[in-house]
Amino acid sequence: LAADKGYDKQSLRESLRDLGIRPLIKHRIFAPSDHAHNARIDEQRYNQRSMTETVNSAVKRSLGFAVRARSWFREFREIALMCVVYNIKRAVKQ
Repeated sequence: LAADKGYDKQSLRESLRDLGIRPLIKHRIFAPSDHAHNARIDEQRYNQRSMTETVNSAVKRSLGFAVRARSWFREFREIALMCVVYNIKRAVKQ
């Protein structure tokens, strides 16, 4: 799981590891050891998150950035449908 420094939280890292997920989250710089932690991150994998950011931006620009649903399940369904519509639009263009 690749995320930016906004998700730098030890409890999140531990939860991900418990699930067998390797966190690729850069550390916010509070101590010299944080520089060392960031230096050990696999940059090639970490930089792949920029591809998802590009797609997220394109979906927001073309379909809007707000969800209208109020419950978690309906929000999830609405976002999933937005992704399906985005993929269909891309397939039609090609």
